[in-house]
Amino acid sequence: MKLSRIIKNIKPDNIDNLTDFTLRGITDNSKDVRLGFLFFAITGESLDGSDFIEEAIKKGAQAIVVSSDKKIKNINKTLIYVKDARVSLSRAAVEFYGSPSEQLNCIGVTGTNGKTTITYILESIFKQVNINTGVIGTINYRFNDKVIKANNTTPSSLFLQKILSDMKKSNVSHCVLEVSSHSLEQERVGGINFKYAIFTNLSSDHLDYHKDKMSYFAAKKKLFKILNKDAHAVINIDDEYGQKLIKVAQANIITYSIDTPSDIRAEDLNFDSEGMTFNIVASNAKFKIRASLIGRHNVYNILAAFAVGFCENIASEDIIAGISNLEGVPGRLERIKGDYPFSVFIDYAHTENALQNVLATLGKIKQNRLILVFGCGGNRDTTKRAKMGRIAEDMADSVIITSDNPRNENPQGIIKDILSGIKNKDKCDIILERYSAITKALSLAEEGDIVLIAGKGHEQYQILKNKKIHFDDRKTAKNILDKKFNIE
Repeated sequence: MKLSRIIKNIKPDNIDNLTDFTLRGITDNSKDVRLGFLFFAITGESLDGSDFIEEAIKKGAQAIVVSSDKKIKNINKTLIYVKDARVSLSRAAVEFYGSPSEQLNCIGVTGTNGKTTITYILESIFKQVNINTGVIGTINYRFNDKVIKANNTTPSSLFLQKILSDMKKSNVSHCVLEVSSHSLEQERVGGINFKYAIFTNLSSDHLDYHKDKMSYFAAKKKLFKILNKDAHAVINIDDEYGQKLIKVAQANIITYSIDTPSDIRAEDLNFDSEGMTFNIVASNAKFKIRASLIGRHNVYNILAAFAVGFCENIASEDIIAGISNLEGVPGRLERIKGDYPFSVFIDYAHTENALQNVLATLGKIKQNRLILVFGCGGNRDTTKRAKMGRIAEDMADSVIITSDNPRNENPQGIIKDILSGIKNKDKCDIILERYSAITKALSLAEEGDIVLIAGKGHEQYQILKNKKIHFDDRKTAKNILDKKFNIE
């Protein structure tokens, strides 16, 4: 591909020293540059790509894309000035990889909670009818037999277009993507032709980045604004922000709910320790659902996935079978399996809304006490800490507050923030080390109790300062339990 094709697509403000050449690659990481590459100098939160132009040229970059507000001197390579280097990278990636989303059925899932679970449910439904499916999300990126570690819920625009291209070449027909607010704000999904966009809900999260809830919602809205008129917007209208979205999307709108009249609605909900049953009402028909997933929040997740299957004209019995076949989602109300006298669940809940949902679910099925272990991440939204403390006090019988991913914050300071939302401090134990906190919770548990270890879910590490230390809540709990009950 010639550089001129990329230039035409990104519509630059100005170009110095233009020389057309055959492009061997594009990147925004100077360390990845090779001979014949186009380097995008992007300004990030902590680094300025223009500081790495010299390194990129030494490694073989023959052209540089840079923001028009930068003044680059003494460079004898092609300099392409653009309004927004990040947007230009997204456009360039689409062109370089041949617009792969045009040949795929892309399903974007956004919202504060539920994204990962919906991707798993849809994957299970599609598997039931032999639809070759790719998934891009928080836990990993996967298609066929390939599994790629996920560094971000939604990868960079460049990596995203590459993986979509790889999926297309591997005969994947449907790709389900978790679309984060960060990715929407940073134009990572620009140029993707979404056939469906799902909205789950919106509660306080990422306010360290978005600053306020309306800015957070504004980022989410971007997914629905880019839909074309033939696409489908699948929206939870029990959520107040879902009702606002209906006015934004130009696509075909499919609503789902439990409490509000909608296109696809759940009723007659019943929960037990093994799962749940309920009815879905759609198109004047009623469908009986039995799922291994637990909780009202998972009813919403199933409704969203059901809506997509329904619009894809998948037979209702196959949609229902796909839902029933899914045994669980890693780190999402994941039960630790074993012959124990009490139940232990691991969950990713790290917002007040998610924690409330999970505690409400377990509160309905508990036989005795509900014991909670949780913390809050460092260098992230501080406004949710006191709220999570208040929810923990109100909904759990016993609370152990510990470290999550403190990053560069003082763990004691994070815990102090959590405690500011708790009136009865005597109800809480403070155990800074997470292993010791989990050990304490499991030592307290008696027959019929439920222990919830919240915050990290599928994660296999803790972030302390700038280091990732291996730590897996699931394996930790399992090892402590097996040792406690002499299970080999």
